[in-house]
Amino acid sequence: MTPSAHPARRPLAAAALVCGVLLVAACGSTESTTSGQALSASGAQSAPVVSLPPSASPAGPAMPSGTAGNACTSSELKVAIVTGSGGAAAGSTYYPLNFTNTSGSSCTLDGYPGVSFVTSPSGTQIGRPATRNPAVHPASVTLAPGATAHATLQVVDAQNYSASACNPVTAHWLRVFAPNQATASQVSFTALVCSGNMSSSLGSPLSVDAITAGAGRAGQGL
Repeated sequence: MTPSAHPARRPLAAAALVCGVLLVAACGSTESTTSGQALSASGAQSAPVVSLPPSASPAGPAMPSGTAGNACTSSELKVAIVTGSGGAAAGSTYYPLNFTNTSGSSCTLDGYPGVSFVTSPSGTQIGRPATRNPAVHPASVTLAPGATAHATLQVVDAQNYSASACNPVTAHWLRVFAPNQATASQVSFTALVCSGNMSSSLGSPLSVDAITAGAGRAGQGL
């Protein structure tokens, strides 16, 4: 072997070592970029960690936005009838029944009240109860504390009917049930009404609208 042979091999060995290092580095860089996941020491893939921005946080269960399910109870309501200058048309008079929330929290009214004339606050019913006027569709009304809703009561003049069919008497009280309630309020109100069990073919001498938002005023319903 000649002395000049060793120097020639050292550059070649150094070049080979540099290429090997570069090749390993290049391979590692390519795998991390294409998979988007890191490799553990055993070669298994671990799940990527994903951070959600605040606007993309997982949604929780839907919650009600109001108090539609909190029905106003009879004890939470003050019921009053507006009689001053009541509206009249075609032999009928219209009287708003006001329902005021006297409680400290919001509640809802939805539907028709039950209304009938009675002989006294604890007395018996006079004639037929009020029928429901389908012209006013029921809708849920939320009452804040102190707020008022109303339903319009139509009282047909008893003299529109024959005395034998109507059997007119003077009533002084109304019994009023708020929608979906079994306890009534007694409201002072005087009117000449039919006490007979009249045929439905003669029409209803007493009818009521569904409850709507806002306090009623005299003459409303015309």
